[in-house]
Amino acid sequence: MEQRYRWKNKQLRNHAAVLDGTLPPTILLKNATYLNQTFRKWMTANIWIYNDRIVYVGENLPENTEQCEIVDCTGMRLVPGYIEPHAHPFQLYNPHSFAAYAAQTGTTTLINDNMVLALQLGKKKAFSFINELNDIPVTMYWWSRFDAQTEIDHEEEVFSNSNVRAWLEHENVVQGGELTCWPKLLSGDDMILHWMQETKRLHKKIEGHFPGASEKTLAKMMLFGADCDHEAMTGEEVRRRLMQGYMVSLRHSSIRPDLPKLLDEIHELDIAVYDRFMMTTDGSSTAFYENGVMDELIRIAMDHGVPVIDAYNMATINVARYYNFEHLHGNIATGRIAHINILSDERNPTPVSVLAKGRWVKRDGVAMDEAKELPWSEMGFAPLELDWNLTMDDLQFSMPFGIKMENSVITKPYSISIDVSAEQLASNHDECFFTLFDRKGKWRINTVLKGFATDLQGLASSFSNTGDIILIGKNKQDMIAAFDRLKELGGGIVASENRVPVREIPLTLQGVMSSHPVMELMAEEKQLLEYLKDKGYKFADPIYSLLFFSSTHLPYIRITQMGIYDVMKKTVLFPTIMR
Repeated sequence: MEQRYRWKNKQLRNHAAVLDGTLPPTILLKNATYLNQTFRKWMTANIWIYNDRIVYVGENLPENTEQCEIVDCTGMRLVPGYIEPHAHPFQLYNPHSFAAYAAQTGTTTLINDNMVLALQLGKKKAFSFINELNDIPVTMYWWSRFDAQTEIDHEEEVFSNSNVRAWLEHENVVQGGELTCWPKLLSGDDMILHWMQETKRLHKKIEGHFPGASEKTLAKMMLFGADCDHEAMTGEEVRRRLMQGYMVSLRHSSIRPDLPKLLDEIHELDIAVYDRFMMTTDGSSTAFYENGVMDELIRIAMDHGVPVIDAYNMATINVARYYNFEHLHGNIATGRIAHINILSDERNPTPVSVLAKGRWVKRDGVAMDEAKELPWSEMGFAPLELDWNLTMDDLQFSMPFGIKMENSVITKPYSISIDVSAEQLASNHDECFFTLFDRKGKWRINTVLKGFATDLQGLASSFSNTGDIILIGKNKQDMIAAFDRLKELGGGIVASENRVPVREIPLTLQGVMSSHPVMELMAEEKQLLEYLKDKGYKFADPIYSLLFFSSTHLPYIRITQMGIYDVMKKTVLFPTIMR
């Protein structure tokens, strides 16, 4: 992995001076029983930390302890900070708030999707934002997307060759992908193949996205340069990926909570070597993280027969080795960044204390490092300004077929048989008016959505794959009322009844993210989820439903900036209408 100098020469001299006794460590962890992954066992040592780096691990104690914080770790277990290798840090929460929450649960390194940055900000502002996040205690790495995973205007500008290459060359970017564009690649798109070649030339990884892929397809994608995939849904699919040489990221997310099943099935297949496994929560919705982030996945792994050390390795050293940054992350050893979790018991991976870059972010169960506020507006994340109004003329429905939900994220076409000319639809069926509006008010596409709700009067959301405005509901006046409230908030998700907002989540960062801390957002999201379930939503995750209505990396039919889009035929069935 190409990287700028992590420490300047003077800092390196200071690190060495601590060993000479010229400078004291900033923190000394005495009598620490820690996980040593080289020896694959728990060992006892003294751990010297100077600012953000571990400068010594061994039997010796420092000569100079003036102004050094000394912590006796007798009776505790120390493990490296956990790494989430596949974060989508824009699922209502923002990268800053999610990192602060994740750190409280021991996840101190995140490898993040850059999709929202690529779509919402110019390259210069996006890179400024990434650099701003370098100052927080959590280490933030990024991916470089090759496509928008939907049909958008001017995709060739957003994902131009110069933009993609600039992302790939950025020091904080560790991989290309995820490859939601793999069908285009297989169909002969040489620009994507060129970007993959560039990624490999830079010694960076490529993350796949191959749900249901055959052995032949997996082999082809490996030949093209893919390194890892997180889409295995059965033990056999895990085995198939291992056979073709992949690193496999075992997923446990709000829409695919598969980890227990995957582990049980790989054990049935007599797979008991874990070095080629990582684990991921794959950008789950906020409420899913109530029990933790990577600590919860480690706990599940232990509960399903994974040996304790291997369970920790799957969230630490395995990830670090794969990304070629084990000299910085994933283990407690001299020279590493001081990401350390202190546990009360080796079988309880939720830490009582957390060091991130040598700073206490949690101490004896109490949050210590209050996340500083970021200058969001300066960085391009201002409240959404919609300078246009909705009228009843915008809510005319005449399309012969609608979109039927098969689950949270899969949608199929179906023939509309109800009368959609009225202002109000009945609540004895699960069909709702469904509209996508350009966030600038230039175009719209109107259809009917089956399966989302039976009694939802009006819902407006600026949270979508592209940041365009989704309206769903039984009552056109309530859809307009929800939209009007969304405008007042500067973005968000709003439900309306009798022209009055009844539930809302403000999303004041470009209309796609909340500025609230994760715990606060969790409460807001839970209220909305309960409300939608009361109104007839029957699937796992309505937040992901809103996100993926436009996502063309999923079958079968999507509502996009181009219009109603057939994913399998790659054609627009009904184009958007200019307003």
